[in-house]
Amino acid sequence: MGTFEDKDKAPSSVKIPASAWKVLAVLSSIATMVMYAETMLIPAIPDLIREFNVSYSTSSWILTAYLVPGAVMMPVAGKLSDIYGKKNVLLTIMAIYVVGITIAGFSTSIYMLFIARAIQGIGMAMFVIAFGIIRDQFPREKISIGQGVISSMFASGAVIGLLAGGIIINNYGWHATFFSTIPVAVALFVVIWRFNYERKMEPWEQAPERIPAANIPKGVDVKGAIALATFVTSFLLALTLFETGSAGLQSAVQIAIFIATGAVALVLFILIEKRAKVPLVDLKLMAHKAILPANLIIMIVGFSMFMVFQTIPVLVRNPHPLGFGGDAAMAGYVQLPFALVLLVFGPTSGLIVERLGSVRPIIIGTSITTTGFLFLLTFHNDWVSVAASLAVLSTGLSLTNVGALNVTILATPAQFMGMSVGMNTLLRIVGASVGPALAGVYMQTYQSTIEVANRPTAFPSMQAYSAIFLTAVILSVVSVMLAVFLKRRLNKMSIPNLA
Repeated sequence: MGTFEDKDKAPSSVKIPASAWKVLAVLSSIATMVMYAETMLIPAIPDLIREFNVSYSTSSWILTAYLVPGAVMMPVAGKLSDIYGKKNVLLTIMAIYVVGITIAGFSTSIYMLFIARAIQGIGMAMFVIAFGIIRDQFPREKISIGQGVISSMFASGAVIGLLAGGIIINNYGWHATFFSTIPVAVALFVVIWRFNYERKMEPWEQAPERIPAANIPKGVDVKGAIALATFVTSFLLALTLFETGSAGLQSAVQIAIFIATGAVALVLFILIEKRAKVPLVDLKLMAHKAILPANLIIMIVGFSMFMVFQTIPVLVRNPHPLGFGGDAAMAGYVQLPFALVLLVFGPTSGLIVERLGSVRPIIIGTSITTTGFLFLLTFHNDWVSVAASLAVLSTGLSLTNVGALNVTILATPAQFMGMSVGMNTLLRIVGASVGPALAGVYMQTYQSTIEVANRPTAFPSMQAYSAIFLTAVILSVVSVMLAVFLKRRLNKMSIPNLA
């Protein structure tokens, strides 16, 4: 696909326009709202397991049902924003998100909640558009600052959600977490509807093009979207059903059917994308020497974050000696250092990437992430050690996330930005979908029984948590290797601002 030509670079003194900061403030508010809604619900996962009488592996779909539609909609939304305009598509997706959180607030069964979460998950596609708008608004050399601010606002929402979530759940129940989000979402919809973010970029701000410019054809790859959704869902259903020692013949047949369906869907997806005039995923773009390893690293980041969200509340709230015996508030407080470090390192990571380039922070970040999971693997017998390990882990994930996303954005020509960021976020969400599902399988597979209220009750054993954290360590080591590989590749390429 060639390389960028090192020309027409922005002056070193280029400043970020005031209009870009205004747009960033609006988009950051969306990030804060979404993460607030998600983290408020997380401490309630043990409550939902008990209230709806579901297994730990099934409970992972509280997160996964939200993530799978998001994964599928990411590239769709990116493509639609390229064709019909970012603001129009953003408003449509936000409206769908409001519908989803409203239905979730009134859910009376686990299946109604899953459906509501799936609708809500479509709203995740708004972040593909948000990062595309940042790319339009910020000078090329300052993009990482915009990314860092949005990342910090994700963390800000997490901090607010974790602080308030446990208290709200303890006093008003988990339904209230959704009801508290509805007025904020409606208000932001109105603000975006009235807001004009268009800005004409200067010549030096345009990304050099390595793919011939052409009129972008209209249309959406519906067949590709269906094949992708079938592949991801089938794989996760097979993973959910796979529980060591509990799978009889019927379960084995179901698992085989889901695996076969997923394999066929994956093959069909690749064939469809190769032949489609308007592909959902540009396979050549995804296979780019810089973009592919960066996207794989992002996928591991997604896995790590949502595995933590699924696992830690269960560990904290289950009774001694198989947990810490805490309530919903304690589950939020133990994860609070994770969110606080994200809040600090979000904008800091952007500045670090601006000064050091994108690759060195990725190597440092993946190494710190591996260390954090090693701490969790070794020291997860008390809440103080878990909280401290989460703080270390969050530092690494923040550096890795901003650096890898910056590589993707800077290595993508402007006319394919929506599709590229969509693919990036797609892989992140695929990883995030697998994280909770795999954690749920481990927790359902490795259990011990203790007396609770004079009745024997099964809970995940410490072996389950060790298996979860060991898996995360192995994947983190893989991400370090990918970061080193990425650095070697970029040393042979000529892409501005990635040194």
